[in-house]
Amino acid sequence: MTMKVSIITICYNRSATIAKAIESVLNQDYPNIEYIVIDGNSTDGTQAVIAKYSSRIAQYISEPDQGMYDALNKGLQLATGDVVGLMHSDDEFYDTGVVSKIVAAFMNTPDTDGVYGDGVYISNDTAAKVVRNRIGGAFSLDKIKKGWLPLHPTVYLKKSLIDKYGAYNLDFKIASDTEFLLRYLFKYKIKMFYLQQYIVKMRMGGLSTSYARAFEVLKEDYAIYKFHNVNPIRAVFQKKLQALTQYLKK
Repeated sequence: MTMKVSIITICYNRSATIAKAIESVLNQDYPNIEYIVIDGNSTDGTQAVIAKYSSRIAQYISEPDQGMYDALNKGLQLATGDVVGLMHSDDEFYDTGVVSKIVAAFMNTPDTDGVYGDGVYISNDTAAKVVRNRIGGAFSLDKIKKGWLPLHPTVYLKKSLIDKYGAYNLDFKIASDTEFLLRYLFKYKIKMFYLQQYIVKMRMGGLSTSYARAFEVLKEDYAIYKFHNVNPIRAVFQKKLQALTQYLKK
């Protein structure tokens, strides 16, 4: 049997970008994908766009939620795959072979709990120019203490681990993905494999790259690192410094 991969897309009023996100999942060359879409009861035509692909979506819910992490938790509850990953509604896979490469990494390193890779941020226009490279680099606990974390949409984890260690913490409204990754990687020290491949193209100004939320993210990051007994001043400062360095290296 082939490994089943559950991919979750959450969205709210993303009619302009949701089709590209959905198609990038459906166009993957890997055959055993369970695709789950969670919509927050959109009012801008997003639901009509999703309906065009309904026959190829395994699970679809459209209802009000308490924010993006509540929606992600709904997706995790529905997921039945061996491995779970995300595709944000503003993003796309880097190419059609990404999921096949992720599965190969799991199959070739059977003691691996999770796989992560690289990503690029692209401009929010028709040119879709690369604005920033996000190179994951090798995993280490020391790097985490210095503010490093893998790019969230490139992370794929075994579902059995998510069942064991829990979903997203709804106490954090903006940066719960940071808490989620710290919990798995730093607290529970799961075994991660770095796949030296581009996984995702992330659109600037989208769900996870909004400049308007940058200060709120900073405050929550500080609280999250402190919550996990990581020096918050050092971690948050170095995290932002790493991001600036990646812009300069583009």
